[in-house]
Amino acid sequence: MAVIEPYIATYGAFAVFVIIYFEAFGAPLPGESLLVAVSAMAARGDINLTYALVAAFCGAVLGDSTGYAIGHYGGRPLLLRYGQYIKLTPERLAKIEGIFRRRGMWIVIGARFLAFLRQFNGLIAGSMAMPWPRFFMANAIGAAAWVLVWGLGAYWATDTVEAFFKR
Repeated sequence: MAVIEPYIATYGAFAVFVIIYFEAFGAPLPGESLLVAVSAMAARGDINLTYALVAAFCGAVLGDSTGYAIGHYGGRPLLLRYGQYIKLTPERLAKIEGIFRRRGMWIVIGARFLAFLRQFNGLIAGSMAMPWPRFFMANAIGAAAWVLVWGLGAYWATDTVEAFFKR
């Protein structure tokens, strides 16, 4: 938290947006840690929680959407060309695409809560030819749930934890 806090204090919700955008796009950045730090800072009155959570939501949705666009327009040819090196044959790719057609929305929503999958969620969905409207809806639902759990949940938990340690 000590590394992230000065950026949040200086740049506010804009820093939250940028960090979450790049994390959702694939960069190894601390998304959950950022939201917990923002929640703690909001509990102290150092940042407006509403602005920060809206920025986190927008960054998450736009970051995954950027990944989706890259996967949609360039991911499949790369998977077909180099998939053999990671044992991804055309048959396996077809099977994965079938799974995405049936359960793609749930995969996108659930992947938001798993660190490695969150970074590549959009890229994979785009590469698997998931329809854009379905991806966007699942992406927005997953991003909203993720931001509320790690942002608002941590904010509410701050009072409980603080009261516990004051005993």
